[in-house]
Amino acid sequence: MAAATARGVLFVHSAPRALAPHIEWAAGRAIDRAVNFSWSDQPVLKGALRTEFYWEGEQGTGAALASALRGWEHLRYEVTEDPTPGSDGGRWLHTPDLGIFFAQTDTAGNVVIPEDRIRYAMEMAGSDAFELHRELRLALGQAWDDELEVFRHASDSNQIVWLHKVG
Repeated sequence: MAAATARGVLFVHSAPRALAPHIEWAAGRAIDRAVNFSWSDQPVLKGALRTEFYWEGEQGTGAALASALRGWEHLRYEVTEDPTPGSDGGRWLHTPDLGIFFAQTDTAGNVVIPEDRIRYAMEMAGSDAFELHRELRLALGQAWDDELEVFRHASDSNQIVWLHKVG
């Protein structure tokens, strides 16, 4: 029986130039084939590079990619794995200061917070609305998103968006 195929994206938001070949090697080992990324300068951080890599592999490849890159100093990345008929989707975020964060995702790519995690947040917060807000932001990975956001959109000013009139 063949393993189900999954797909996703590896976003390396910032990596030191010297680390680029090591990242390619680690990603290649995780997906079981050699890869060559198309690197570009990361304008937010002098001397850093960025890349996007669309991958296909067995279910669980997203976790393998995230694990292969975890803990490398000065590396910011994000891995997504789309859901398949037999598996939930996933999103892994990593920053040097915060470490790694994982969340389950739905078919639209939204973070799904499990019922038990919401109950835990409510229990920890009691009647304190500010504490509930803090717990839910933690469950959503908001600190990781906040730190990565500037790196995600760093090159948007270089892109041209063509708008076409419809109708």
